[in-house]
Amino acid sequence: MSGIIEQFIIVMTTSTGFSQVTGGMVVMWAVCAVLFYMAIVKQYEPLLLLPIAFGALLANIPTMGVLNEPYIDNLVNVPGGLFYYISQGIHLELFPPIIFLGVGALTDFGPLIANPRTLLLGAAAQAGIFATMFVAVISGVFTPGEAASIGIIGGADGPTSIFTANKLAPHLIGPIAVAAYTYMSLVPLIQPPIMKLFTNDAERRIRMKTLRSVGKFERIAFSIAVMVVVILVVPAASALIAMLMLGNIMRESGVVERLTKVCQNEIINIVTIFLGASVGLTMDAGSFLQSKTLLIIAIGVLAFAVSTASGVLLAKLMNKLSPSNPINPLIGSAGVSAVPMAARVSQVVGAEYDKKNFLLMHAMGPNVAGVIGTAVCAGYFISRLG
Repeated sequence: MSGIIEQFIIVMTTSTGFSQVTGGMVVMWAVCAVLFYMAIVKQYEPLLLLPIAFGALLANIPTMGVLNEPYIDNLVNVPGGLFYYISQGIHLELFPPIIFLGVGALTDFGPLIANPRTLLLGAAAQAGIFATMFVAVISGVFTPGEAASIGIIGGADGPTSIFTANKLAPHLIGPIAVAAYTYMSLVPLIQPPIMKLFTNDAERRIRMKTLRSVGKFERIAFSIAVMVVVILVVPAASALIAMLMLGNIMRESGVVERLTKVCQNEIINIVTIFLGASVGLTMDAGSFLQSKTLLIIAIGVLAFAVSTASGVLLAKLMNKLSPSNPINPLIGSAGVSAVPMAARVSQVVGAEYDKKNFLLMHAMGPNVAGVIGTAVCAGYFISRLG
């Protein structure tokens, strides 16, 4: 009987994956459990946190034929695993631009065109990116490329964070993406206290003038003009901006409704699954369980706080300079790129003080500007540090 037990133990320790389980993997299982909890129970950005958690779990299990790279054995090409090929969507920079295609098809640029001043609010909210980069650099822990990738977290734009990290700090894609999407999901919790801290009761009740109607020609011309200008100024942002504007032009043209719906639904949904899982696959214990990871997550809070406060404070300054046409400072917080979540937060907070004050469409102006601004910042960092 003892011989049978010994043989069983030998088989379990040599022929199965149990012998390859490490302490780091066990710790990552706990991390994955937290991500699953946030996605399923708390419903914080579940569309991405759920596949990220799954990919991270897969990366910390001794799998076979799933993650392996292709190789040559006795002059025979042996293909790689399924997720090896799926993850190439990040390394070849396919997934983030395709996500931008869907975002463009879903987003109405009309509020920004109708009130161009809100472009400044979107620009102001990018202060969180540069503040975070500065803090990361002076910490002495991160290189300029790593710091720039971390700074993009302040733009509240997950695809752009991944796009930038893949260029400047591919070894940090996992923690950067997790921090970006986690804080994006927590926008309704992080932003309101900051918005209320920097505004008074009267400012929160400001009612803005009704936005003018924006025609089809103006919308399409705006998308084309922005694309051309941004690509000329920051060529490194071409892939993101071009796909964003392609999606929006299809939406506004009204002649390719079937293609627009596919971009809004099937394409963006499928790519979101693959993007999240691919990000999770980078979160193996060896690369994720480092002091840098905790520091990135901590700095991410600063990024969101500065971005939110900067947009609100600039709106207050604009009111001082132009009191005849005031802006409700609450929409300044929507300058981060979390579309349309940040705009909805502006609406919710404003409704707490005036239920008949509808800020959502006004907030979409800086929200859209934030998407463009973050892509421009990413392109600038890539061109300077890549």
